[in-house]
This record gives sequence, structure tokens and C-alpha cells, in this order.
Amino acid sequence: MSDLPIAATDSEIQERRERVFLILAGIFICSMTMLNIIGSTRFIQLGPLTLTVGVLPYPLTFLCTDLICELYGKKRANFLVTLGLVLNIFIFLVIYLAHSAAPVPEASMPPWQKLDLATDVTLPNNTVASGQVELFDFIFSLTSGAIFASMLAYSAAQYCDVRLFHFWKRVTKGKHLWIRNNFSTLISQAVDSVVVIGVVFGAVYLAGGITLKEMIAIMFSSYLFKLAAALIDTGPFYYLTGKLRRYLQLEQDSNASSKAY
Repeated sequence: MSDLPIAATDSEIQERRERVFLILAGIFICSMTMLNIIGSTRFIQLGPLTLTVGVLPYPLTFLCTDLICELYGKKRANFLVTLGLVLNIFIFLVIYLAHSAAPVPEASMPPWQKLDLATDVTLPNNTVASGQVELFDFIFSLTSGAIFASMLAYSAAQYCDVRLFHFWKRVTKGKHLWIRNNFSTLISQAVDSVVVIGVVFGAVYLAGGITLKEMIAIMFSSYLFKLAAALIDTGPFYYLTGKLRRYLQLEQDSNASSKAY
């Protein structure tokens, strides 16, 4: 009896490829959704950097799209980015619908649904909240602009990342993984940082609530974090590309999409 492993059948290979794509897509969508939910609800200090908590899971989205670009091709990567944009819009519409729905009468309103503000609070859209406010309305006012900014930044940065990844792959003739991984991500992360901070804090800046220097500092901190994350994920990108290429039985210069579709 032979001790050699039995070669995977075509259907098993196809199932592997779809399973891995589903996992990468799930991580991508989960990270993107967390970004929308927690967004700029809190600022944190990470060493010298001032960051919004929403930026923490975001670098994972670029690692996932780079892996899909490398293993499945540009068409699959663009599909995932488009799906992410549709889900962004869906999330915003659901939140907007919830905000537009009439609340229960005040007498029936649970105590945790109301918030008593000790002082006036200037919101990102430059309106002022004071006295007793409904908690959901207050949170919506704080986060709706960030969700809209996230959609714009997401669209610009992710499509840019996919296009640049394949541009560098053509330039290097499929060699030097680190070049297409880093150069595509570093440029697209800069686009993301400028767009999202510019839109979120644009109204506040125009109203004099934040200085240009402070806005640039937030952009710079956000980009430095993403830059560091992009450089750190080079190792995992190399490791996962090699492991998955063997697991999915892909040739060095081919991708699953050309065989599966």
C-alpha cells in the first residue's frame, strides 16, 4: 500500500479556493463594519500618535485585498471592494432609518434612552446639543458624518489599492511581493487618511472648532499608524501567500480566478 498522499481532486481544490476567499472576505467585511460602528467615537493615545479607535482594525482590510489580488486576481478583489461599499451604504441606511423612526412617548421611554447633558456639547456638524437628549439621536449626530466620510475614503482607498497592486505587479513582472504589497498600501492609506479626516472634521474646521494644524496632526498620526501596520504585515503577507499558494495549488504566475471562472 502506498504511503504517498492522495492528490486533491478538482472539486476539492475548488472548495478550498472558495473557502479561503470566504474567510478573507469575512475578515475584510468584519474589519470594515467595526470601523463604521466605532469610527471616531473615541480618541486614543498610542505612544506619540493620536488615533480614532476605528482605525485599529482598518489595516486588515488592505492585507485581505492584497492577498485576494495576489491569489484570486483583480476581478475578485474589485468585487469584494464593491460589496464592501454596498454594505457601507446598507449600514448607513439602516442607521438613518432607525434615526428617522418615531420614538416611543417620553413617558414610556426607558431611562437609558435619555441623556442629561451637564453642559452644552458642540457636535461634529457644528450644531449644539443641550439639556436632555435622546441617546440614539445623540450618537447618530456624532457618528453619521464619520460613516459618510468612511464610505468616501473607503471607495477611494480600496479601489486605489487594487489598481496600484496590479500596476506594481506588471512593473515588476510578478516578482518582489514586498514592492506591490507595500507601495500599493502606503499610497492608498494616505488617500484614506486625508479623505476621512478631511470630511469628518471639515465642518468643525470651517466653524473654527479645530485648527488646520490639529487636523493635519490627526491625519499624520492616522497615516503613521497605517504605515507602520503596512510595513509590519509584509511578513504575514509573504507567509500567507506562500502557504495559501501551495494549499490552493496555484502556479507562481497564475491565480485562482483564471482557473475557477
